[in-house]
Amino acid sequence: MADTALDLDSLLKTLEAGQAKQSAQNQQREADFIARQSEQAALLSQTRARREEMISNSQRLEGQFEQNEIELANATELLSKRMGSLKELFGVLQQVSGDTKNKFATSIVSAELPGRGEFMDQLAQKMGSSSKLASIEDIETVWYELQREMTEQGKVKHFTTDVIVSGGDKVKQDVVRVGAFNLISNGKYLEYNAFTDTLSELSRQPVARYLTSAANLQNADSGFVDFALDPTGGSILGLLVQAPDTSEQVHQGGTVGYVILAVGLIGLLISIERFIALFIIGGKMRRQLKSDVIREDNPLGRVMKVKEQFPHVAYDTLELKLSEAILREMPKITRNLTFIKIISVVAPLLGLLGTVTGMINTFQAITLFGTGDPKLMAGGISQALVTTVLGLVVAIPTVFLYTILNTRSKNLLLILQEQSAGIIAERSEKGA
Repeated sequence: MADTALDLDSLLKTLEAGQAKQSAQNQQREADFIARQSEQAALLSQTRARREEMISNSQRLEGQFEQNEIELANATELLSKRMGSLKELFGVLQQVSGDTKNKFATSIVSAELPGRGEFMDQLAQKMGSSSKLASIEDIETVWYELQREMTEQGKVKHFTTDVIVSGGDKVKQDVVRVGAFNLISNGKYLEYNAFTDTLSELSRQPVARYLTSAANLQNADSGFVDFALDPTGGSILGLLVQAPDTSEQVHQGGTVGYVILAVGLIGLLISIERFIALFIIGGKMRRQLKSDVIREDNPLGRVMKVKEQFPHVAYDTLELKLSEAILREMPKITRNLTFIKIISVVAPLLGLLGTVTGMINTFQAITLFGTGDPKLMAGGISQALVTTVLGLVVAIPTVFLYTILNTRSKNLLLILQEQSAGIIAERSEKGA
């Protein structure tokens, strides 16, 4: 109990000593604040004086600003009165400069004469500012550039510049500019990119007859040369090169298209073989008609040989023997003609099959993607109709070939029948 009492007393004394020390510190702080109160009052007075000075300065500047606004309005009104009709002229000049800048940006003449649009842009910005006026030199420059653009549109000129070829390399080449319509180099059409100010070969060139005209124009020194000109400055040419060529259209036919072409090729080969065979047979038969010696290297000779093989039979029996001989020759003369006829019938049916399957695929695509893109429908229908075209391309000439070959074979058989009838008539006369 004695030890506990002593600890509490010690704690109490410690607290009393700390409280006394804290009180002394607070008194010292209060004394310091009172001592600096006069200094704080002086700072407050200085700040108020500065605020009053800034308010006075602000009022003075506001008055000066209002006076400047009045003077500026008077000066602007005076400027407008002095400009008179020139103000309208400068407005038109600003509009013309802006329009001409856009025209120069898309004109292929800029490929030969670069940098013309920069002056027009600066002049348009200058005319948009109310504090700047155009000089006589500026107006004359606008007139000169417009006149030069019109003049260059009627010229065919050669110039040398960098061209981006198909491999992506930049090569310096001789370029021919046909007015403001087309650019060609090395017999190929070029495309002008106004954003990068570069010339590049079209990724896809038009068909050969257009490229031939381009090459002829580039190689010509004088005179008149036929040239495929695009009056739209490249729009029609861009659409033209996007159109698929013949080989691409054939590939659009797909598997059915390849089958049609294969069948057509087979029919063509058979027709060629029949033409050659019938030509040779017809030649031999014509020689046999002119000769009294019977040869067995042709159908007519083999038919006439029957008369010698059966010299004493009655004419009716001889007629049967001749008919038999003609029937033996008929397969050699009419061989494979039926197959050609079948091809002429099957080819358009295969084309119709390809068209139907293509239309099914098109409608399936419409079901999946909707009808928002007309190009999707048009492209699918176009591809579907390619097989119909291929079928007709094969069938039409095949019909003509079959008709010609069938007519020629019938003529040869008619000669055999005619000679056979003559032999029977001769035997009949002898029997009578």
